[in-house]
Amino acid sequence: MTKKELLKKWILDALQDDGDSTVTEVAKHIWVNHEADLKQAGDLLYTWQYDMRWVAQELQDNHLIVKRKTDRKWALR
Repeated sequence: MTKKELLKKWILDALQDDGDSTVTEVAKHIWVNHEADLKQAGDLLYTWQYDMRWVAQELQDNHLIVKRKTDRKWALR
């Protein structure tokens, strides 16, 4: 699984588990549930939060999630 695919899955899992969430809340969910995975993923450990935002933009572009303008939370469509 590529890092993009991994992050996509983790973002969708976070939103499914926690509901509508801020970027920070999604990052916390990923860290709590995948810290060990991230520590073993080479450079991804140092870039995952940046990469997560780009992957989330792709998810928005593909109409899988939406970022609400009112509270800036990500939500599943």
